[in-house]
Amino acid sequence: MADLAPQPSKRKREPDAEEVEAAVIEEKGTGVGNGTSAPVRLPFSGFRVKKVLRESARDKIIFLHGKVPLGSRGGDAEVNETSGDGDGDGEDAVVILEKTPFQVEQVAQLLKGNPELQLQFSNDIYSTYHLFPPRQLSDVKTTVVYPATEKHLQKYLRQDLRLVRETGSDYRNITLPHLESQTLSIQWVYNILDKKAEADRIVFENPDPSDGFVLIPDLKWSQQQLDDLYLIAICHRRGIRSLRDLTPEHLPLLRNILREGQEAILQRYQVKGDQLRVYLHYLPSYYHLHVHFTALGFEAPGTGVERAHLLADVIENLECDPDHYQRRTLTFALRADDPLLRLLQEVQTS
Repeated sequence: MADLAPQPSKRKREPDAEEVEAAVIEEKGTGVGNGTSAPVRLPFSGFRVKKVLRESARDKIIFLHGKVPLGSRGGDAEVNETSGDGDGDGEDAVVILEKTPFQVEQVAQLLKGNPELQLQFSNDIYSTYHLFPPRQLSDVKTTVVYPATEKHLQKYLRQDLRLVRETGSDYRNITLPHLESQTLSIQWVYNILDKKAEADRIVFENPDPSDGFVLIPDLKWSQQQLDDLYLIAICHRRGIRSLRDLTPEHLPLLRNILREGQEAILQRYQVKGDQLRVYLHYLPSYYHLHVHFTALGFEAPGTGVERAHLLADVIENLECDPDHYQRRTLTFALRADDPLLRLLQEVQTS
């Protein structure tokens, strides 16, 4: 029987890596360590910035490509400060730095006593300052991808986007063979399902191997406030890659995710089902079926009409037409340098 997992103790969250647009769930890698509030070191030392891959003043985030000296894994090795900066010197790493959201209960601490201020502007009743918060209120979420491959570097590099329309035939003949040729691992997903990693973070589980799932906070959510609530339901059943694989056979699973996921979030966080956006991505960031639960008022990455499909609509579509997602033309965005874009454009213009 599915049970609500006990509330874990509060602690700092481990970072992840997906896009800004989802920067980060989906690159957790194969490690099985869980988070801790104890002081830790980066998994390397001597990081040298080579390039800013992407930055956003609005989202307060920056993506950095750097080089790490060979032999510095674990952060304990000596670093040769005089080593050169050539592209072949060391291993590639991606570091993502993101300002964390304010926590309402801690904001008042910023203004107590005599905070350190620098005046930037003053006119009549209006004034603007730079305020320098104490250490405990100034943390920066730091995501590390190391060692990083060329695919990781391209993933985080800012690129123009293009809309494409994929028919069912396009998926079977072009998209699916292309995806099967790719090598990005989803071992981290299996680690979660097998309780080898992040078991303490599971909010709810239905253990049924066919129609069950685990519900876990997305690593983009700090769990310090509900405004940006974000959880992911990951199905136990393997072999369901995406929306395109769904048939009426999967309706019990999808209904369980929708109903039990909403109930678990209500019990744990007191957020009602009509305050949640529950949806799938197509194309997804990784190819093991998962469903997103976000606060309705939160403009989460990937909720645009060209990517998000509401789970309730998916269920109804399958009830009305068993082959809906095998036949329907789906629209989505691809980066301008994505090889799949070229493959789809070539067949559609031939």
